[in-house]
Amino acid sequence: MEKNIEFALKIKEIRERRNMTIEELAEKSKVSLDVLKAMEDGEIIPSLTPLTKMARALGVRLGTFLDDAPQLGPVVVRGGKPNNVLYFSGREDVTNATNLEFHALGAGKIDRNIDPFIIDVNTEEKDYELSYHEGEEFIYVLEGEIEVEYGKETFTVAAGDSIFYDGVVPHHLHSTGKPAKILAVLYTPY
Repeated sequence: MEKNIEFALKIKEIRERRNMTIEELAEKSKVSLDVLKAMEDGEIIPSLTPLTKMARALGVRLGTFLDDAPQLGPVVVRGGKPNNVLYFSGREDVTNATNLEFHALGAGKIDRNIDPFIIDVNTEEKDYELSYHEGEEFIYVLEGEIEVEYGKETFTVAAGDSIFYDGVVPHHLHSTGKPAKILAVLYTPY
């Protein structure tokens, strides 16, 4: 699995700057110690749920984990493909899979309130748990088709369709067969 070294160093640096041990972060964020250790070793970037919990526990916004060097002006991404790609497992409890490729479209923009991504969704999951986090998600399907389980309902969202929902309601997103590509705009308060 590709190492996410820059991400790992950033997580560890933020934690240490807050004078917090990894065990304290696990306790405060309710993210398992094994998942945190795998993140800090650069082995994985799990789903957004543990990242959101960690951001809240550390007092930073979600995008802080994903940023490159901060820029004061606008951030321009050409052709929908930024230079950096982050690989997520898409699940809080899985640390040995890479099913989501996040292309951060706002990386480096300081003081932003939203985090826009192009995400390649390479999952067709049958066995998953719903997760939740504070904030909102807006998803626009660019290619393929995804399924969003939201609470007790399931929505199929195809190319050209969108879905906008509250992150506090348990949910899960995955492709329905072939890989899909989505534009996701996330708002997570901190």
